[in-house]
Amino acid sequence: MKLSTKHLLSIGDLEPADILGLVARAAELKAGWPQGFRPRPLNDKTVALIFQKASTRTRVSFEVGTRQLGGTSLFMTDRDSQLGRSEPLKDTARVLSRYVDAMVVRTFGQEVLTELAAYASIPVINALSDRCHPCQVLSDLLTVREHQGRVEGLVYAWVGDGNNMAHSWLEAAGHLGLELRLACPEGFDPDPLVLAEAKARGGRILLTRDPREACDHADVVNTDVWASMGQEDEALARRAAFAGFTVDAGLLALAAKQAIVLHCLPAHRGEEITDEVMEGPQSVVWQQAENRLHMQKAIMEALIS
Repeated sequence: MKLSTKHLLSIGDLEPADILGLVARAAELKAGWPQGFRPRPLNDKTVALIFQKASTRTRVSFEVGTRQLGGTSLFMTDRDSQLGRSEPLKDTARVLSRYVDAMVVRTFGQEVLTELAAYASIPVINALSDRCHPCQVLSDLLTVREHQGRVEGLVYAWVGDGNNMAHSWLEAAGHLGLELRLACPEGFDPDPLVLAEAKARGGRILLTRDPREACDHADVVNTDVWASMGQEDEALARRAAFAGFTVDAGLLALAAKQAIVLHCLPAHRGEEITDEVMEGPQSVVWQQAENRLHMQKAIMEALIS
């Protein structure tokens, strides 16, 4: 499949058909891989992985995914390039466009991705920014489809910070008309512009201060760390602000009987989620982590090949 956009900077860049098509294609790649299905659309192609933030799942899934599709990856950090010496982003974009076939970028500000995409002649893929995490939520939709049989017509609960993950869930809800309930403490709401746009596009959005209201008969219960990378100095204050927002057995009992629990990892067990829930029968976090690999392949195949 081909996407309706050259770059993937956010789920907002995609059309609904793009989202559902990527989920379907990732499922095909996952189902076919053990049986010897070996598409090689990235044969003789190189993907630059530019990481200003550390990673486990994102780096490994993109490196392995590139290799499985026949390509080569090149890992770069600020220490390995002129990015750490304040070379203008527009210069980096134009130089790398002459060397590699795509850039996968994990960074802080969304403006980094926007400027790279503006000057690059190759696809730019957002592997995480402070604003959004499109690859994660796309792969999470694959996990939901695997366990619930569909992604539409379900109730999604988000418990915790109105962070980059919440923003990408809002964009997905707006594009697909999903029912999404966000339980966020006072002062930790998602960006009001992202929230308003999701509602305007048709997302059925509820913002509440009560995690119980969000999880009531929900089909998907989702959470994330309370202090993301770069917010470590706020950890103690956030722990106090998020008291009562732990996904534990009592909260999960309010959800639908067939509900699944998602967490994008790494998890701080005992804070945003208990060990009992994390290791329990409704947790699908390990399948969720695996699905990053299959979704990254579907994204790269659609944008690069």
